[in-house]
Amino acid sequence: MILLDPDLDPDPTPRADATAGSAAPDAPVTAPRSLRLPSARTLARFLSEAQAAVRLKGQVTVLLTTDTAIRRLNAQFRGKNKATDVLSFPAEGIGAEEIAGDLAISVPTALRQAMEQGHPLSTEVKVLILHGLLHLAGYDHETDAGQMARRERLLRARLNLPKGLIERVEAPKAPVLKARGVRPAAKSPKKIAAVAAEGKQPVRKTGPRGLKPKAQVAVAASRTKPRPSKTTARVKRP
Repeated sequence: MILLDPDLDPDPTPRADATAGSAAPDAPVTAPRSLRLPSARTLARFLSEAQAAVRLKGQVTVLLTTDTAIRRLNAQFRGKNKATDVLSFPAEGIGAEEIAGDLAISVPTALRQAMEQGHPLSTEVKVLILHGLLHLAGYDHETDAGQMARRERLLRARLNLPKGLIERVEAPKAPVLKARGVRPAAKSPKKIAAVAAEGKQPVRKTGPRGLKPKAQVAVAASRTKPRPSKTTARVKRP
């Protein structure tokens, strides 16, 4: 089931600042089709397909909401007073056999992430739905040994989705940065030949490995959310 928050702007695209010659301040920007929120029917169809792929039984409700609302939920259930992209609420108690749980997705956050990744808003919402469903199914990439990442990768390929949330944060990026003030230590062909003639193996010096660009670290830090995308909050149903 797909629910829309009454406070959610049906057109979540950014608005233009007032400029000289503009008709009015905060005039809405004509958004391309790719940045429009898909219909509830389209998302409900994907939810059913993804839930079957995850093999998750029971009803799942997805709330498409605002940054303000999801920030309030994040603070209440996780103690983190900030907006996030997706929160998962597994069902517990009586009736949990028929209800798998709920997902809350911030559309404004999903839109920003879609623009950063260069794909449609509908694609980003689907990525978030799949990630949340895996949490409802009991997966936790923060405590497992990569099971959720592998499962998500497999299902994304099956559902024709791009890179997921876990890979965006954890996957290393190339090329490796050069350390400031350090010159490459590669030897010239003549020097390598001279060393080889003496019966020694040429030693090639390399800089420290595994370093990440500062920008990447900043992006990774801004997206790292211990859970929900990454954490599930428990909701007891009567």
